[in-house]
Amino acid sequence: MARQSILGSGPAVVFAGFLVVAASSACGSSATGRLPLATVADVPLSGGATRWDYASLDPGTHRLYLAHLGDSVVTVVDTQANKVVADVPGVSHVHGVLFVPELGRLYASATGSDEVVAIDPATLKITARIPAGDYPDGMAYAPEVHKLYVSDEHGGTDTVIDVRSNTRVATIPLGGEVGNTQYDPVSRHIFANVQTRRQLVEIDPSTDKVISRMDLPGAEGNHGLYIDSGSHLAFIACEDNHKLLVVNLTERRVVATFDVARDPDVLAFDRALGWLYVAGESGEVSVFQVQEAAVSLVATGMLGPNAHVVAVDGATHRAYFPLKPSAGGRCCGSPSRISEPGCAVAARGVHRAPSGRDQDSRDDLE
Repeated sequence: MARQSILGSGPAVVFAGFLVVAASSACGSSATGRLPLATVADVPLSGGATRWDYASLDPGTHRLYLAHLGDSVVTVVDTQANKVVADVPGVSHVHGVLFVPELGRLYASATGSDEVVAIDPATLKITARIPAGDYPDGMAYAPEVHKLYVSDEHGGTDTVIDVRSNTRVATIPLGGEVGNTQYDPVSRHIFANVQTRRQLVEIDPSTDKVISRMDLPGAEGNHGLYIDSGSHLAFIACEDNHKLLVVNLTERRVVATFDVARDPDVLAFDRALGWLYVAGESGEVSVFQVQEAAVSLVATGMLGPNAHVVAVDGATHRAYFPLKPSAGGRCCGSPSRISEPGCAVAARGVHRAPSGRDQDSRDDLE
């Protein structure tokens, strides 16, 4: 993953060597037209015009942490002042970043050195380096057991780190190339995509063992993953066939499939608005409305070059997308990305899955 801009339902932001701040709007022309977002500001980012990857927000200190993969640094943005305040060097080919509020600590996966680094947000210094597997990428934290789970994409494993000692305590074989890893606060289990097996695997953190495997019909390259505890749905972005799969974790099956932004990667959720963002390598972003068991497409539209990363501030409803600069180094803020307020958004591809009924569906949103 990597590249960025910031937008949102409410205010949002975009990066391209720029971080664009945008606000959500009540307007969108169609499910395949303009996004219901309005640009608030363009924020220049530090470093070279190279790839960005994951982002993680600390709303308490108004800091956004960005993995600047191409520069091997973690970039820190003040989201109140809308400016870069620091770069943390020494994180080789950084992919994942995860701020853990319970710990007041930031973790970053250094794919170039196959390790995870711990960073103190107060000093912005690296405080520990922990060995990981082959190509560490996304991360998830299980608070009850004080463990961090790291997707080793090429190694086919999840590395388990005890955050109390910052040491590796387990390596879990998953049997194929690993996509993103997420924590489910309802079951208190860890879920991980296994891309080459088209499966979602479930891990019990108390034993660090795989306890179930869910086949994902229609999945090709199931990489991105987000779990909404309120609906107990898992949203899976498939990068090879440009699909979003909706998995009911209670019934343990795929209940809906949608077309989404091409080459989808990172997902983010604004819980108060019920807005799910799916950001694509193509520069497109899809926005979905999630209301209990009902999922509907609001719009898919062009946001900017390589807009495949998104982070959302649930308090301000700002969404952040770091973007790679376009030719000439300018931010890609065309007027078509800015929505006017005051018109209704038409939702298409509505799917509702009442309990006990077979609701597998596929919506053609072309």
